[in-house]
Amino acid sequence: MKPDRDLEKTYPTKDFIAKLRRLADCLETGKQFEIQIAGERIYVPVDAIYNIEHEREGGDEEIEFQIKWKA
Repeated sequence: MKPDRDLEKTYPTKDFIAKLRRLADCLETGKQFEIQIAGERIYVPVDAIYNIEHEREGGDEEIEFQIKWKA
């Protein structure tokens, strides 16, 4: 079993766009999405759940694009 992990990685806009584009391509073609984050390769299965979350607190706002699945 892999150890628990909770991190946030910031990417330059160009890199973020490329990752979103690769994700969209995988979703459209029904393929598994692969991404490396902070040195760990992550494999997202085709049947993952996708949602968008909006948070507002103390003058700050945040949108999270979330992908969830069972390991």
